[in-house]
Amino acid sequence: MKRNKKLLSSFVILLIVGIFYLFQNYPENKSLENINKRVEEAPVTAEERLEVTFIDVGQADSILLENEGHYMLIDAGNNEDGPKLVNYFKNQNIAQFDYVVGTHPHEDHIGGLDNIIKNFSIKTFYMPDVITTTKTFEEVLDSLAEKEMTLSIPKANTTFKLGDATVKVLYVGTEKENDLNDTSIVLKITYQNISFLLTGDASTKVEQKLNPTNLESTVLKVGHHGSSTATNEKFLNTVNPKYAIISVGENNQYEHPHTTVLNTLASHNITTYRTDQDGTIKVITDGTNIEISTVKTDTNG
Repeated sequence: MKRNKKLLSSFVILLIVGIFYLFQNYPENKSLENINKRVEEAPVTAEERLEVTFIDVGQADSILLENEGHYMLIDAGNNEDGPKLVNYFKNQNIAQFDYVVGTHPHEDHIGGLDNIIKNFSIKTFYMPDVITTTKTFEEVLDSLAEKEMTLSIPKANTTFKLGDATVKVLYVGTEKENDLNDTSIVLKITYQNISFLLTGDASTKVEQKLNPTNLESTVLKVGHHGSSTATNEKFLNTVNPKYAIISVGENNQYEHPHTTVLNTLASHNITTYRTDQDGTIKVITDGTNIEISTVKTDTNG
């Protein structure tokens, strides 16, 4: 009996030691709070830099890029986000955009573009060759007409410069697509050794059409707000990002981002940020290093 008690005591001690060792050597906590601290410990100090800001516009998209005083805007949220974005950009002393892109004519991407067109000088305005009869789309066209601006349709595999950054058009959908999401303009922005892949709401169908030699990127803007219709395993293996950004609304009716996408990102050890949890997400790079900061704010800031 005494011998059995000794064996039991020894077993308990070994179990406690084992659990302690396991937790001491478990991989670093992947919570967003810890990730943010780790990233922010190595700030980018170089004066020449590319800034990419994923603005929190709820269940919608809006991305601001800046390099060497040159600005580019990709999408402008829902209709109600337009005035907020105007204030946001004016508070940053932005007067002109070299490029404004409406990735596709869904309201959660072009809703605020009419306000942007009315309030800022725009050198080039891009959208895909798709026409819809929605009031939101008509308001964008009317705003362009009022300022005597033309809507340009970019061509796949063309490139242009934003300061010292290079923007490459990887895909532009047409009205032949059955789903407006698949008309999305897909862009890759490269600044020295760092790159961003911005996919709009393009689905796996479009992801499969993209030239795989162009896809590897440091940062991936996850397609369609984290919907399971995009970002499958094969695509993620090809892009091989270190960071992923999901632009998504809190407690949205679509239940974005979907668990399958989050699990796929986690299985690849990709550091993931979400606007519903983190607010506006700013990525700064000097072409080698990356600094990511997040701030809980609305676009009136």
